[in-house]
Amino acid sequence: MLNITELSLPSPRSRSSDRLLQPLWDHLLIHHLSLILSPFFPVILAFFSYFIFSLPFAVMDLLGEKVSSFHKYKIQPDRRPTLAMMARSFMTALYNHVFFVLPAALIATFVLPAPTLPQSAPTLCQLLTEGLATLLLFDTQYFIWHYVHHKHPQLYRWIHAVHHEYTVTFSWSTEQLSIPELMSVGFWSNLDPIILKCHPLSAWCVTVFSLWMSVEDHIGYDLPWTLNHLVPFGLLGGAPAHDMHHQRPSTNYAPFFSHWDRTFGTAATLKKSKQ
Repeated sequence: MLNITELSLPSPRSRSSDRLLQPLWDHLLIHHLSLILSPFFPVILAFFSYFIFSLPFAVMDLLGEKVSSFHKYKIQPDRRPTLAMMARSFMTALYNHVFFVLPAALIATFVLPAPTLPQSAPTLCQLLTEGLATLLLFDTQYFIWHYVHHKHPQLYRWIHAVHHEYTVTFSWSTEQLSIPELMSVGFWSNLDPIILKCHPLSAWCVTVFSLWMSVEDHIGYDLPWTLNHLVPFGLLGGAPAHDMHHQRPSTNYAPFFSHWDRTFGTAATLKKSKQ
């Protein structure tokens, strides 16, 4: 999420820090400096997270009823994504990243100020706090953006309709987005850690974790071990909430959490299709 171009190598005292994450941070600074200095690192991290997280669920979709232990959790068992649908979604994401996100990341290096990499790693508490704050801020931003684009016919038609091409959700459709929507999401994803003054490691962890949450939202399976079941009190919507959004687009606008939809009366409970 951050484009970093300056660095002072950690001192011996820094490496002897009692911070839990310090050895990992020192390893990145010493052995992978050129990688994390690259303006393309955040883009590559995000895209490969999307690819790796989506792949197992794509296999599940292709196997279908052959793996009944998974298929029984399918939210819309009568609507199965085809290989052509998966290929279309993946190629849309790949095209957008190659021809728009990567050039935007390069241009940003000439526009944005270059922050320095700190010598100290974040504490575990700091990483968790900064990560949660970033997710909550993004959740609020996207809820507002999402609501407005569904209520404004022209905005929906020209920007957000691409994501609603299919009423059945599947992992590759996570990043089937129009270019304006992708750039809006990318802008917040890059800006929010700067606004909140997050440690770079926190920002990168949020990138990976938010991609996992996004893929989970789109897998089309209400699996018992996904985050919406592990986190108590229904704080996360997960795949059931987002699948319902694709079935009833006037509901469940928030990407991750459930509090805004509950507050504004747009929350809807999933009614799973019967096999």
